[in-house]
Amino acid sequence: MINLTLRQLRYFEALARHRHFGRAAASCAITQPALSMQIREMEDALGTALFERGARQVRLTAFGETVARRVEGILRAVDDLGDLARASGRGLDGPLRLGVIPTVAPYLLPAVIGRLMRLHAGLDLRLRETVTPRLIAELADGRLDAAIVALPVSEPALAEQPLFTESFVLVRPAADAGRPVPAPDRLREMRLLLLEEGHCFRDQALSFCAMQSDRPRELLDGSSLSTLVQMVGAGIGVTLIPEMAVAVETRSAPVSIARFADPQPRRTIGLIWRRSNPLAAKFGAISDAVRECAASLAQAS
Repeated sequence: MINLTLRQLRYFEALARHRHFGRAAASCAITQPALSMQIREMEDALGTALFERGARQVRLTAFGETVARRVEGILRAVDDLGDLARASGRGLDGPLRLGVIPTVAPYLLPAVIGRLMRLHAGLDLRLRETVTPRLIAELADGRLDAAIVALPVSEPALAEQPLFTESFVLVRPAADAGRPVPAPDRLREMRLLLLEEGHCFRDQALSFCAMQSDRPRELLDGSSLSTLVQMVGAGIGVTLIPEMAVAVETRSAPVSIARFADPQPRRTIGLIWRRSNPLAAKFGAISDAVRECAASLAQAS
């Protein structure tokens, strides 16, 4: 009988995902030699190679690809057992893997984390900040429990819980303060700075301005809202940011803020999770914390 350990399966999954021994070892918080030894023992137990080892990268063998699909299901089932046990207890205790999009995380997370830690002392919150497509993929394969994103995501396997809505504001150079606010279609004629591809906020801004994603190349992309606001302060163009970001992003840039006439551009932020997740009944505590912190930010702005 083949004797494989759960630890070996997790190390195998990490290496299959990262395709690099160093990065896989770091993600598992072990040394690279220890990871290599466990993978070698797993290959010896199975009697065949799982990876092709190159100078800079490793690749799954054909057999390794088959094993990877099986291991993914096994680890998900094991994690679901743990979640089921936690769901049967009281309170929100133990590890919770929460994803957040970058246009929410810096502004809302500090308050949310503080509130959750005060109310749920046994909670071990593990955070992941990245763009929506990656969060959805990591929810699907069990690497995240829930995520805070802009809705809708329209994924049949995921449940969605709206939490709050907020407006977008126009950021212009300080010299433009007091000037009339341009209509949305006029923004197409201006140097509009947007987040790079992959950010849902970029798509929402383009939709509001009725612009295509393949707009002229001379318009610049940024990797963060902070970069966009600083570029506006340098006189390069104008940008849109969510209202929750105003206090943080404009305090050190010579810019002015203008609000559009109704109907203002808005987004809905919500919590998403796998419908099959046994912890779903406990996500109400997360939702309540996000709603209350968002309301406090809105009152302070």
